[in-house]
Amino acid sequence: MEEKEKVQLIQIGREFLDENLLRIVISNPSDKQGVSKVKVRPLLLKGSLIFQAEELVGTQAFHKNYSAEECISYIVDLLDGTLRQMELESRKGQVRVLMSKKGCPSIKIKRQQKIAAPSPVLQHNRQKSYILKEGTPVPFLVDLGVMTAEGKIIASRYDKFRQINRFLEFIEDILPRLDKSRENVIIDFGCGKSYLTFAMYYYLHELKGYSIRVIGLDLKQTVIDDCNRLGERYGYDMLKFYHGDIASYEGVDHVDMVVTLHACDTATDYAMAKAVRWGASVILSVPCCQHELNKTMDQELMAPVFQYGLIRERMAALYTDALRAEILENQGYRTQILEFIDMEHTPKNILIRGVKQGGKKDNRKEIQEILEFLHGKLTLADLLLEEDMN
Repeated sequence: MEEKEKVQLIQIGREFLDENLLRIVISNPSDKQGVSKVKVRPLLLKGSLIFQAEELVGTQAFHKNYSAEECISYIVDLLDGTLRQMELESRKGQVRVLMSKKGCPSIKIKRQQKIAAPSPVLQHNRQKSYILKEGTPVPFLVDLGVMTAEGKIIASRYDKFRQINRFLEFIEDILPRLDKSRENVIIDFGCGKSYLTFAMYYYLHELKGYSIRVIGLDLKQTVIDDCNRLGERYGYDMLKFYHGDIASYEGVDHVDMVVTLHACDTATDYAMAKAVRWGASVILSVPCCQHELNKTMDQELMAPVFQYGLIRERMAALYTDALRAEILENQGYRTQILEFIDMEHTPKNILIRGVKQGGKKDNRKEIQEILEFLHGKLTLADLLLEEDMN
């Protein structure tokens, strides 16, 4: 792309990247192995306007936040060889950009003559259109200290309210994988205080009308007792909590969806392995405390990097979750690694979502080579890959 054409795109960006922007979709990749699509939307974060880009690479989605100028440069760079089409919608108008094979842009702009009210996109995050609505009392949120009896969100618990709604968005995405004509069995391993377990039951059964049986499992008996009392109080007859261990649980022989949120270290691996053996249609996992690989990995080439404890710990966690996703792919799951909640709230913000569909991915050799390179051990590989070989 010539410099004058870049300047033209920058000018368009400065005109349309403001509070009136609705969305931008950039697509048509030149390299099928790289970024396939990017979606951009405006957000208010701590009172400041930012633009969030969602990059789709294969089955994974990555999110980045930019200022207006940073986002404009990012978009121009994408159109300069990576992606070849952009559709922009704003309350100011529409813009369409098509890049030729030679890198020359064809630009069409349709401007609106009049802009009425302020954009609803720029309301504060608290006024976002959540699945569970602020102002509508939800009994379990009241009892769990997230809401007042009038439906007002308690200020100190707003992050929890956002987390619950974010989780329900992931549930909403997989609704087509659940069969509304029969009972769906869902197990939540390591359910803890069960904010998300109650939210899942409320959303699927009370709001969406699915016939479901939800089982919460945790090692803390006091937590189990408290959750069962709350479930009985709300009349959630098909929601039950049990004291038990993930690895040894044998209470059912069929499961449609397995949820594991912050199950510590290898407990996540045992939960995933259980889900695969049950043939669960959906796996939702937010891993926690990935220590196993960190303890064993040893690679001379990486020694200058691994010598820094914090870096080693984070890299081990990322390697662990990426390999878990690949192992699920090997077992016939199309897997995504998604941002659960903003990094500013917790570093444990990765959600692995696996949906059973299609054939198994032939990637066993690559997984084993990576583990050999790292001199690493991963329980999920032992439970599923070695099991398949025997």
